Amino acid sequence: MENKLYVGNLSYSMRDDTLQQQFANFGHVSSAKVMMDRDSGRSKGFGFVEMGSSAEAQAAIQGLNGKQVDGRELTVNVARPMEPRGDSFGRGPRRNSY
Repeated sequence: MENKLYVGNLSYSMRDDTLQQQFANFGHVSSAKVMMDRDSGRSKGFGFVEMGSSAEAQAAIQGLNGKQVDGRELTVNVARPMEPRGDSFGRGPRRNSY
């Protein structure tokens, strides 16, 4: 699944459609999603783009990583799976302790 990309350091005005347009120059964009804060409705400053193939994804990384967009230097790389979060006390993965 090397065609799913993480895009960081986005401007807070960036939306899904503008993100998709940035990546469309490098191939077919299957999906583009800017992550939004649930409470404020404001962008969290990062998102994910899924390209049609891994070759298109590599072209997008080479073309956009470090590029200035809306005054911010983008970070673009292959997305990694989310790491498990710990409990609210910072003790690692949650476990039933009954």
